[in-house]
Amino acid sequence: MLRRALRLGGGRGLVTRGPGSRGGGSTPGKDWDGKVSEIKKKIQSILPGGAWNPLYDTSHLPPEHSDVVIVGGGVLGLSVAYWLKKLEKRRGAIRVLVVERDHTYSQASTVLSIGGIHQQFSVPENIQLSLFSASFLRNINEYLAVVDAPPLDLQFNPLGYLLLASEKGAATMESNVRVQRQEGAKVCLMSPEQLRNKFPWINTEGVALASYGMENEGWFDPWCLLQGLRRKVQSMGVLFCQGEVTRFVSSSNHMKTTSGTEVTLKRIYEVHVKMDHSLEYQPVECAIVINAAGAWSGQVAELAGIGKGPPGTLQGTRLPVEPRKRYVYLWHCPQGPGLEAPLVTDISGAYFRREGLGNNYLGGLSPPEEEEPDPGNLEVDYGFFQDKVWPPLAQRVPAFETLKVRSAWAGYNDYNTFDQNGVVGPHPLVVNMYFAAGFSGHGLQQAPGVGRAVAEMVLEGHFQTIDLSPFLFSRFYLGEKIQEQVII
Repeated sequence: MLRRALRLGGGRGLVTRGPGSRGGGSTPGKDWDGKVSEIKKKIQSILPGGAWNPLYDTSHLPPEHSDVVIVGGGVLGLSVAYWLKKLEKRRGAIRVLVVERDHTYSQASTVLSIGGIHQQFSVPENIQLSLFSASFLRNINEYLAVVDAPPLDLQFNPLGYLLLASEKGAATMESNVRVQRQEGAKVCLMSPEQLRNKFPWINTEGVALASYGMENEGWFDPWCLLQGLRRKVQSMGVLFCQGEVTRFVSSSNHMKTTSGTEVTLKRIYEVHVKMDHSLEYQPVECAIVINAAGAWSGQVAELAGIGKGPPGTLQGTRLPVEPRKRYVYLWHCPQGPGLEAPLVTDISGAYFRREGLGNNYLGGLSPPEEEEPDPGNLEVDYGFFQDKVWPPLAQRVPAFETLKVRSAWAGYNDYNTFDQNGVVGPHPLVVNMYFAAGFSGHGLQQAPGVGRAVAEMVLEGHFQTIDLSPFLFSRFYLGEKIQEQVII
């Protein structure tokens, strides 16, 4: 309000009635003092009860207008911002605002992940996304370099993923690797004997087959990627705001389908952004909203009325994404696997990788559906490691029988309860809300390709480089699950 007052009231006076302007023969200094006093009174009149404060700072407020508002400033949201600016027809054509409620990223999924990337999926679109991401990360400074800023070092460890399969899962693994190779991924199959020869520290009991990523797989520093993207998009003119989106204001248009069914199309034209630790909020007029709110993207969709219609209808189909808590444990084991160790995923689902050079390891296990921990906090359950994670790891790597846990943390997955795959593109009824969410632990590694896909859809109206049509929201209403066999 104050910015508006300065622009519509006193601001005009300051420009046209400064010292030396026309207006009789009064002393310039006194004339100026009088005009400033007048301006103060004008502002005071529209701020009843407010004292004149020339130092009132409005820099924390978002702009009143933005072409695109991105809800969520993690790697997915920043990737969308980057590609929107990268692909815009002329420099400065699109005004983009990123709203992030946690500017420290202390609870962000991005920085609490283990930073892995692999191409060992069964769905071609997932493989293509990760192949592009590998190229993006390998050439990171060609994409994210900023003039006069130091180059990014993602500390990429290209040691691959090693997936183990039992007799029961061997045929599926063979089929998956066939698809991966067809899409251009460099993956090999290994027998138990080959596994023992290459990684003598593995106990191959119960293992019938293994697949190993020989190229473009490993892990990197997620914080470095996040900060690199943030630095780059700021240099491209993207605006940032710390706050929480609390409301969408929409217009409605009632239409009938060819079958005679009445549907209501909604268009968001205003986003309310609540400031941190404040009752204050700012309305932002916009043309496009990107829902990249991670584990909270389901809640953001509800704010737009998504899923609030009659059950069984498109209007009543919600975005099935919710926060799921996942533990990551750090342990030390002096006799553990050496520097050549890949990221290993056991038959049991337990996984581990090396962390640094001092015989430290990171690992964990996704619990079964019926044992999901309470996502209301990020407290760590060390008993879960003792009972569920350690036994299969010690069985697979005998050296781990003597490991010592040093620390642990918990982070959120944006878990898609429908099929554990991402949601990309526009909502069919809230026509200017686009999704980049629900990747169930794969969002970090697929962010570069997903950001590009969403930007293409916004700017061109269709996917151009990778056709991500299977990831559209409409599949939830149609019941068309993406059958991904490799969810790590």
